[in-house]
Amino acid sequence: MRGGPDTGDGRTEAAPRPAGTPRAVGIVWGLLILNTLGSTGAKTIVPLPRSLIQLVTMGSLVAAFALALAVNLRLRIRSSSFLLLLTLLLVPSLISSAHLESGFGALFRCGRLMLFVATLWLLSRWWDGGSTFVRHHIRMYFAVLGSVAAGLLVSPGAALPDLYGGRLVGALWPLTPPQIGQYAAVIIGLSVLLLLGRETDRKSAALVIVPSLVLLVLTHTRTATLGLIIGLLLAIGSLVLTSAAARRFFSWAVLCALVAAVALSSLLQAWFLRGQDKENFSSLTGRAKVWDALLAAPRTPVEQVFGVGLGDKSFGGLPIDNSWLAVYNEQGLAGIGLVAAVFLVLGGVALLRPPSLSRACAIFLISYCAIASYTEAGLGDASPYLLHLTVAASLLAAPGAATAPSASAVPRRHVPRWTRDRR
Repeated sequence: MRGGPDTGDGRTEAAPRPAGTPRAVGIVWGLLILNTLGSTGAKTIVPLPRSLIQLVTMGSLVAAFALALAVNLRLRIRSSSFLLLLTLLLVPSLISSAHLESGFGALFRCGRLMLFVATLWLLSRWWDGGSTFVRHHIRMYFAVLGSVAAGLLVSPGAALPDLYGGRLVGALWPLTPPQIGQYAAVIIGLSVLLLLGRETDRKSAALVIVPSLVLLVLTHTRTATLGLIIGLLLAIGSLVLTSAAARRFFSWAVLCALVAAVALSSLLQAWFLRGQDKENFSSLTGRAKVWDALLAAPRTPVEQVFGVGLGDKSFGGLPIDNSWLAVYNEQGLAGIGLVAAVFLVLGGVALLRPPSLSRACAIFLISYCAIASYTEAGLGDASPYLLHLTVAASLLAAPGAATAPSASAVPRRHVPRWTRDRR
């Protein structure tokens, strides 16, 4: 999925494939995804102690860093404004966590974020604007969704519990409906774009899109659904002027959306409301009350600038469910400035790139994370959202220029002495 121009007949001209990307890079990426799955969620069929889950997730991060270091012993990295901003985000995290207002767990989370960012730096060597990390992303999250589907088949009651209003959860690994919806929406969007760019065939795309779409519907996750729709509209819109396939898909998508809105309006409204009344819906399922309380809480000047330290993204025992307010609470205004800079840098680079499939995938991921940040937390810590943005950064990276051989490395042709010009 290299970012070449469209040829006008619906085909995207592909740039040369990356050479020599080790398979270990895909394993490292899978371990990073495992680390960000979290340790809390629904009750599983076989009860898993939280300490065991945390051991697995943290062990996967240590293994990811060790393996990334093993395949990049010479510490070759790419210059990246995105990773530089993530590295700078460690500064307010360490300053605020050093006060121990959130306990020793804050320092532990800082160490985790530091190891997470260091692993991303080591992987940056293989960023080349191609589809390598997109495919790793799709494969790994599809495997996670496979475990969700397996849990649904083994125990439908545990996978659709009344505690979550009948929404789909992870019955084998503790995953919440928003998590499942996020993973499904992201790989659906990326698979659609790969199909439009003819980087995959219809059978392979359908194998990912159809079951993922079913799982997304079962989660009743509004944020993921809106993020998928708006993200795809923006991504495909960036290809409309140069890709015939994108124009056809966009036209059919608009037509189908209009038909569905007319024929299935009541069903769609019921799915979207999830049985909530107007008051509960207007307060975003109680989120607005937590946000108001967080903003009204007194803070010292230091806490306003640097936050109170990395925590579990909650306030008063309730989840914050907003990335910007979570960053403000834990990393202060300094953290908000750095996270905003991440979006400005990635978005600015994407807008300056010529139309291409890589650019479209990056726009989808950036816009999805921006939309989800309103009702989901995670932009200020090691999370799937940082992995999505990392894939976007890898798509926007310029292919590395081949190193020209030095003059001393070029073999000199032997010229017989008798043929030399004597002056």
